[in-house]
Amino acid sequence: ESGIDLSNDKTAMTRIREGAEKAKIELSSTVTTEINLPFIAYDKATNSSKNLTIQLTRAKLEEIVRPIVERCRASMVQALGDAKLKPDQIDKIILIGGPTRMPIVHQFVTDVMGKEPERGVDPMEAVAIGAAIQGAIIAGDISRDIVLLDVTPLTLGVEVLGGLREPLIERNTTIPVKKSKIFTTAADYQTAVTIHIVQGERPMAADNVSLGMFNLDGIPPAPRGVPQIEVTFDIDSNGILHVSAKDLATGKEQKIAITATTKLSKEEIDKLKKESEQFAEQDRKKKEEAETRNEADNLIYTAEKLVKQDLKDKITSEQTERVNKAVTVLKDALNDKDVANIKSKMQELKNVLGEISTQVYQAAGRAAGTDQESSADQGTQGQQ
Repeated sequence: ESGIDLSNDKTAMTRIREGAEKAKIELSSTVTTEINLPFIAYDKATNSSKNLTIQLTRAKLEEIVRPIVERCRASMVQALGDAKLKPDQIDKIILIGGPTRMPIVHQFVTDVMGKEPERGVDPMEAVAIGAAIQGAIIAGDISRDIVLLDVTPLTLGVEVLGGLREPLIERNTTIPVKKSKIFTTAADYQTAVTIHIVQGERPMAADNVSLGMFNLDGIPPAPRGVPQIEVTFDIDSNGILHVSAKDLATGKEQKIAITATTKLSKEEIDKLKKESEQFAEQDRKKKEEAETRNEADNLIYTAEKLVKQDLKDKITSEQTERVNKAVTVLKDALNDKDVANIKSKMQELKNVLGEISTQVYQAAGRAAGTDQESSADQGTQGQQ
C-alpha cells in the first residue's frame, strides 16, 4: 500500500515474523487481533517513519494454514496403517508442539480420529518431559513402572539376489529389538557372502540408504541353497544397530555396529517416505521383474539338476532333450525385460517338468507292481 519493499530489510522482516508469531498465538484464544509494528520503515518521499497496523482474524489465519494442516491427514492415515489400528482403537491422542494449540488443529484431529485430543498435556513441554523420562530410564533413576517407547523411523533390511531389499526390522518397530532371518548362497560352491545393510521403504536395495556392508567368508563349499547363514539385526536402547552374520555349519561369524540409523534428520526421513509413495508403481514393476527373474533362475537350476543328477538314470534321451530345450528358451527370455514372456516360458518349462515327473512316477509304479507279481509267483511255486 505504501510502495515500500521490506523484503531486503532483515531487521524489519524479523519484526514482522515476531509479530505474526504473536498474532498466531493470540488467535488460539481470541477471534481477532491486531498486528501493530511502529516505525517499521522510513519513507524518504515524505521524510517520515511508517507504522504497520493490520487487523487479523482467526478465520483468515485458518484459511491461510488449512492446506498445511490438511497435509497431516496422509501421515496420520499412514501411521494407523503401519500400526494396523483403526481410529476407534486409539485410547488417547496427545498433541505436541506449540502450533497444536490452534483450534483448527484440534478440530482437524477430532474429525480424522473421531475423538478429541487430550488437553491435560502441555504441547510445549511434552517433548522435553519425554526426553527427561527416557534419560532417567536409561540411567536407572526411575523406580516407578514407567515405559517410554521409541520406534524405528524406517525399515531396515539387507540386499538379496536380484538387488531386492529383504526387510528384517519394519519401520515403527519398538526398540530395543532383535530380529534374525536365515539366508543361503545364490551359487554353487560359494565360499563367501556380502551383507549389505540398507534403510528405507523401497523394494529395491539401490533405491534406499546404504548403511554399510561386510563379508562373511570361510563358508564350506556346497550346492546353492544348502549353506545356512543367520543374519541378525539388534538395535539397542541408544538406537545403535548391531548386525551379525553367522554360518550355522561352522559357527564362523562377522559383526558390524552402525550408528547412522539415528543420524537422519526428520526432513531426510520424510523425503525417503515421500519417494516411496511417489515411485510406488515404478517400484512395483521393478520388484515384480526382479522376483520373476529370481524365480526363473531357480527353476532353471532345478531343471538342470533333475536331468543331470536326480533323474539322470530314470528318463529317456527324448525327455532330457525336451527339458533342455525348454530351459534354453527360458534363458533366452531372461535376456530381455519382458516379464510376461519370462512368466510364459517359465510355465512351459514347469509343464514339461510336470509331465516328465508324472511319467517317471508312473513307470516306477509299474516296475514296483511287476516286482510284486514276480515275488508272488515265486512264493506260489515254492509252496507247490
